[in-house]
Amino acid sequence: MPTPLPRLSRLVLERAKSSHDQIATLLGMELLKGIYPPGTNMPPEPELLGRFHVSRTVIREVMKTLAAKGFVVSKTRVGTKVRDHMYWNYFDADVLAWRVRLGFDDEFMYSLVEVRRALEPLAAGLAAQRRAPQDIARMRECLREMSRGGHTRQTFAEADLDFHLVVGAATGNPMLRSVAGVIETALVASFIYSSPVDDPIDQDRTVAAHSAIVDAIEAGDEQAASEAMRQVIDIGVDRIDLTRRMQAKKRS
Repeated sequence: MPTPLPRLSRLVLERAKSSHDQIATLLGMELLKGIYPPGTNMPPEPELLGRFHVSRTVIREVMKTLAAKGFVVSKTRVGTKVRDHMYWNYFDADVLAWRVRLGFDDEFMYSLVEVRRALEPLAAGLAAQRRAPQDIARMRECLREMSRGGHTRQTFAEADLDFHLVVGAATGNPMLRSVAGVIETALVASFIYSSPVDDPIDQDRTVAAHSAIVDAIEAGDEQAASEAMRQVIDIGVDRIDLTRRMQAKKRS
């Protein structure tokens, strides 16, 4: 069985143990929630020191981290100002993990879907051009893992993610591979609402749709691979929409 590729947001969530990571996570989530609106200043350093009881060095490193992710900018005699949302790096694995912790609204969920529809069919098409025999073998192994019985939502999501990461790796394009965090977050979002493991027929349908991607990639059919990937994404969107309609009907 191939060695699983890293799952970005899960690693981030498990890593946040140091004072720096804990404070960066908390302030990052507060920024995402709008507690510090764009154009306003972050709390001054003495206030943060009193709140977190850490050294100035830790606080300053945290602000550097938030600045690197596009959240803030520090200026002499002005302080640390929150930047406009357009500068925030939502492709950053930490930022995605923080956003996952806050939950999903329609705007965020469908923004993820739009990114997937733009990039993953392209990746599947490139994989059809550039795949190696070992890439196909890894994809087939992922399919076998997805098709087995006894999955929980989490284990199926992990197998599904591994499949998409292998497709990304088969493109040979490191930039496409780097959007793995977006793919993972989208999968987590969809599985919060509904999972194919809830219905064996739906699980079989999902696996068959992924199998069509591999068949097209193995055949070197760029167009068919791209279309099969679009269908897989749309199956997940349809599942979310159906679940939400059912939930809304129960509440009415």
